Order: sequence, then C-alpha cells, then structure tokens
Amino acid sequence: MPRLTGKIAWVTGAGSGIGEAAALALADEGATVILTGRTASKLDSVAQRIPQGGAHVVPADLTDKEQVARVGDYIRDKFNRLDILINNAGVNIVNRHWDKLTPEGIDTLIQGNLVGALYCVTVALPFMRAQQDGVIIHTASMAGRFIGGVSGPIYVTAKHGIVAMSHGLNMQECINGIRSTVFLPGEVATPILDQRPIPVGPEVRAKMVQPADCGDLIRYIACLPRHVVMNEVHLAPTANRGYLAAIARQL
Repeated sequence: MPRLTGKIAWVTGAGSGIGEAAALALADEGATVILTGRTASKLDSVAQRIPQGGAHVVPADLTDKEQVARVGDYIRDKFNRLDILINNAGVNIVNRHWDKLTPEGIDTLIQGNLVGALYCVTVALPFMRAQQDGVIIHTASMAGRFIGGVSGPIYVTAKHGIVAMSHGLNMQECINGIRSTVFLPGEVATPILDQRPIPVGPEVRAKMVQPADCGDLIRYIACLPRHVVMNEVHLAPTANRGYLAAIARQL
C-alpha cells in the first residue's frame, strides 16, 4: 500500500516547478492533494495528471490573508484534517538588485516569499495540533543559508526568514507531534529562472537540479516516521556553478 494513503496534503505554488513535482509525488504515494496557486488553469493541468478524486484545485493569492483563510475553510469543510503542508509558493523579479529595487518590488518579494508562507502555517497548525501530528515542508533556497548576489538581497532576506520560521516551529511545536523541514535547493530548472536579469539557456538548465528531484526528496521527508524530523536539507547540482567558478579562478 502507498505510504501516504489516507493523508491530506496541501501544496502551494502547485501549478509548476517544485510544487507541481511535489504534488505528483505525494499523490503517487497515495495522498489526497489540495493544489493552490494563482493560476487555475495551471492547477487544473496538474490535477489532470492525478487519478480522479486524488486532487482538489483551490486557487488563491497567498499574499491575501483572507484568501488563505478561505483555503483553510475549504480544507476544514471537505476533510476536517491536514497532514502535510508543502509551503512552496515563491516569486522573484527581474529588477531585484539595489540599484533598481523599488518599494513595490520589495513588497512583492517579502509578501510572495515570506508573508504568504507564514499565513499558510497559521492555517495548518490548528489542524495539526488537534491531530497531534503533521509535517510542514518549506521550500526556501540555498539563498536562505548563504548570502550571495544572484537571487537579490530581498529574496535572500525573505528566504532567511523561512529558515528561521521552520526551526522556530520545531522549537515550539515538537510537543504537538509537528515536524517542520526547511528545504534549501540550489539552482533548480523551474520557470522562476525566467525572472533572472540574464536568463540561462537549456544546456545550463539541464545540469541543474530538476523539479522531479525535489519532488522525490519531498516525498521522502513526508514519509519519515513520526518520531524523527529532518530539520534542514540541501540539494544542489553536482555541477555547482559556484564551485566551478571558484575552481576556474584557481587555475
């Protein structure tokens, strides 16, 4: 029997990239998945790849706390339980560096990468506390641990916040059987790369971490036994472009 049969999983940013891969992997393991993102057509496309009845499309702008609360109402009315939250939705912008940043750009990055994730946790915790059980997996980034220039300073700031949030959850919610994992991928070949000031081509993307790699790892974490938590995990390309650049400078 699949290991997540009977489990309810809420996946944010489920219309593409890591969220799409996570939803498919969890559904393959038997979970019923709730797919949330801004674009219903993308969510519908993912849902069509999941056996009938295994996916529920609930679009929402996660930067709007009222829309997030409505997703929570849907989960309560439909299932009255939530076992897994894949807190994955995120965003970046082209004009991400200090010389081009605007207050509006800062709002987009903080709301889309940190505030929305916090809102989703406030929905998940009451279910999980009542169950005395639950897994929350947050997609951060290597930028959440290491300060660098590619992602932009505000994205880095927001993802550091995600790391702090996840560890803080474990510190307080371990007594309720809740486990929080912060997932820090390196370069992943997802559509967010199109928002880079200088996009990379298909040959470079082929050497990056692929969404399916992330989906497999998320599945593994979600299936861990209740008495353990994977606090933090990194996943990076073997051909790490930062390492390769450092090697080139040494030659």
